[in-house]
Amino acid sequence: MNTPDPMTEAFLEARAAGGRDEVPVGAVIVRDGEILARAGNRTLELKDPTAHAEMLAIRAACAKLGSERLVGCDLYVTLEPCAMCAAAISFARLRRLYWAAGDPKGGAIEHGARFFAQPTCHHAPDHYGGIREAEAGELLKAFFSDKR
Repeated sequence: MNTPDPMTEAFLEARAAGGRDEVPVGAVIVRDGEILARAGNRTLELKDPTAHAEMLAIRAACAKLGSERLVGCDLYVTLEPCAMCAAAISFARLRRLYWAAGDPKGGAIEHGARFFAQPTCHHAPDHYGGIREAEAGELLKAFFSDKR
């Protein structure tokens, strides 16, 4: 069986979010090579400021596994997570986090609060940024340039 590339799948979710006029961010959660959950931003559609791609994917994966913990799971997302999403990633005990574009304005992993580096953070996943960063940056720039 040929397992799809999780970051490619996250980009598909991001493009679908952009097609719904949402900020184009997508997320995928994987365990043992199986995609457990996928989501794109839905804050406008759901009228919910917490409906970020990461939050929706975490909720779906937890529901699928019947647990509030996602031990042994990895999250792939097209934009560096914000502080809210970083907290959820920590509380869910995700094993690894991979993201595409850094977010100097709203990110909280390598920018801003640097959530996982705080002494109050109980669990910090291994995390890796900059995967297909240029592609993610272009997707976001195109979306926002269409808005202006």
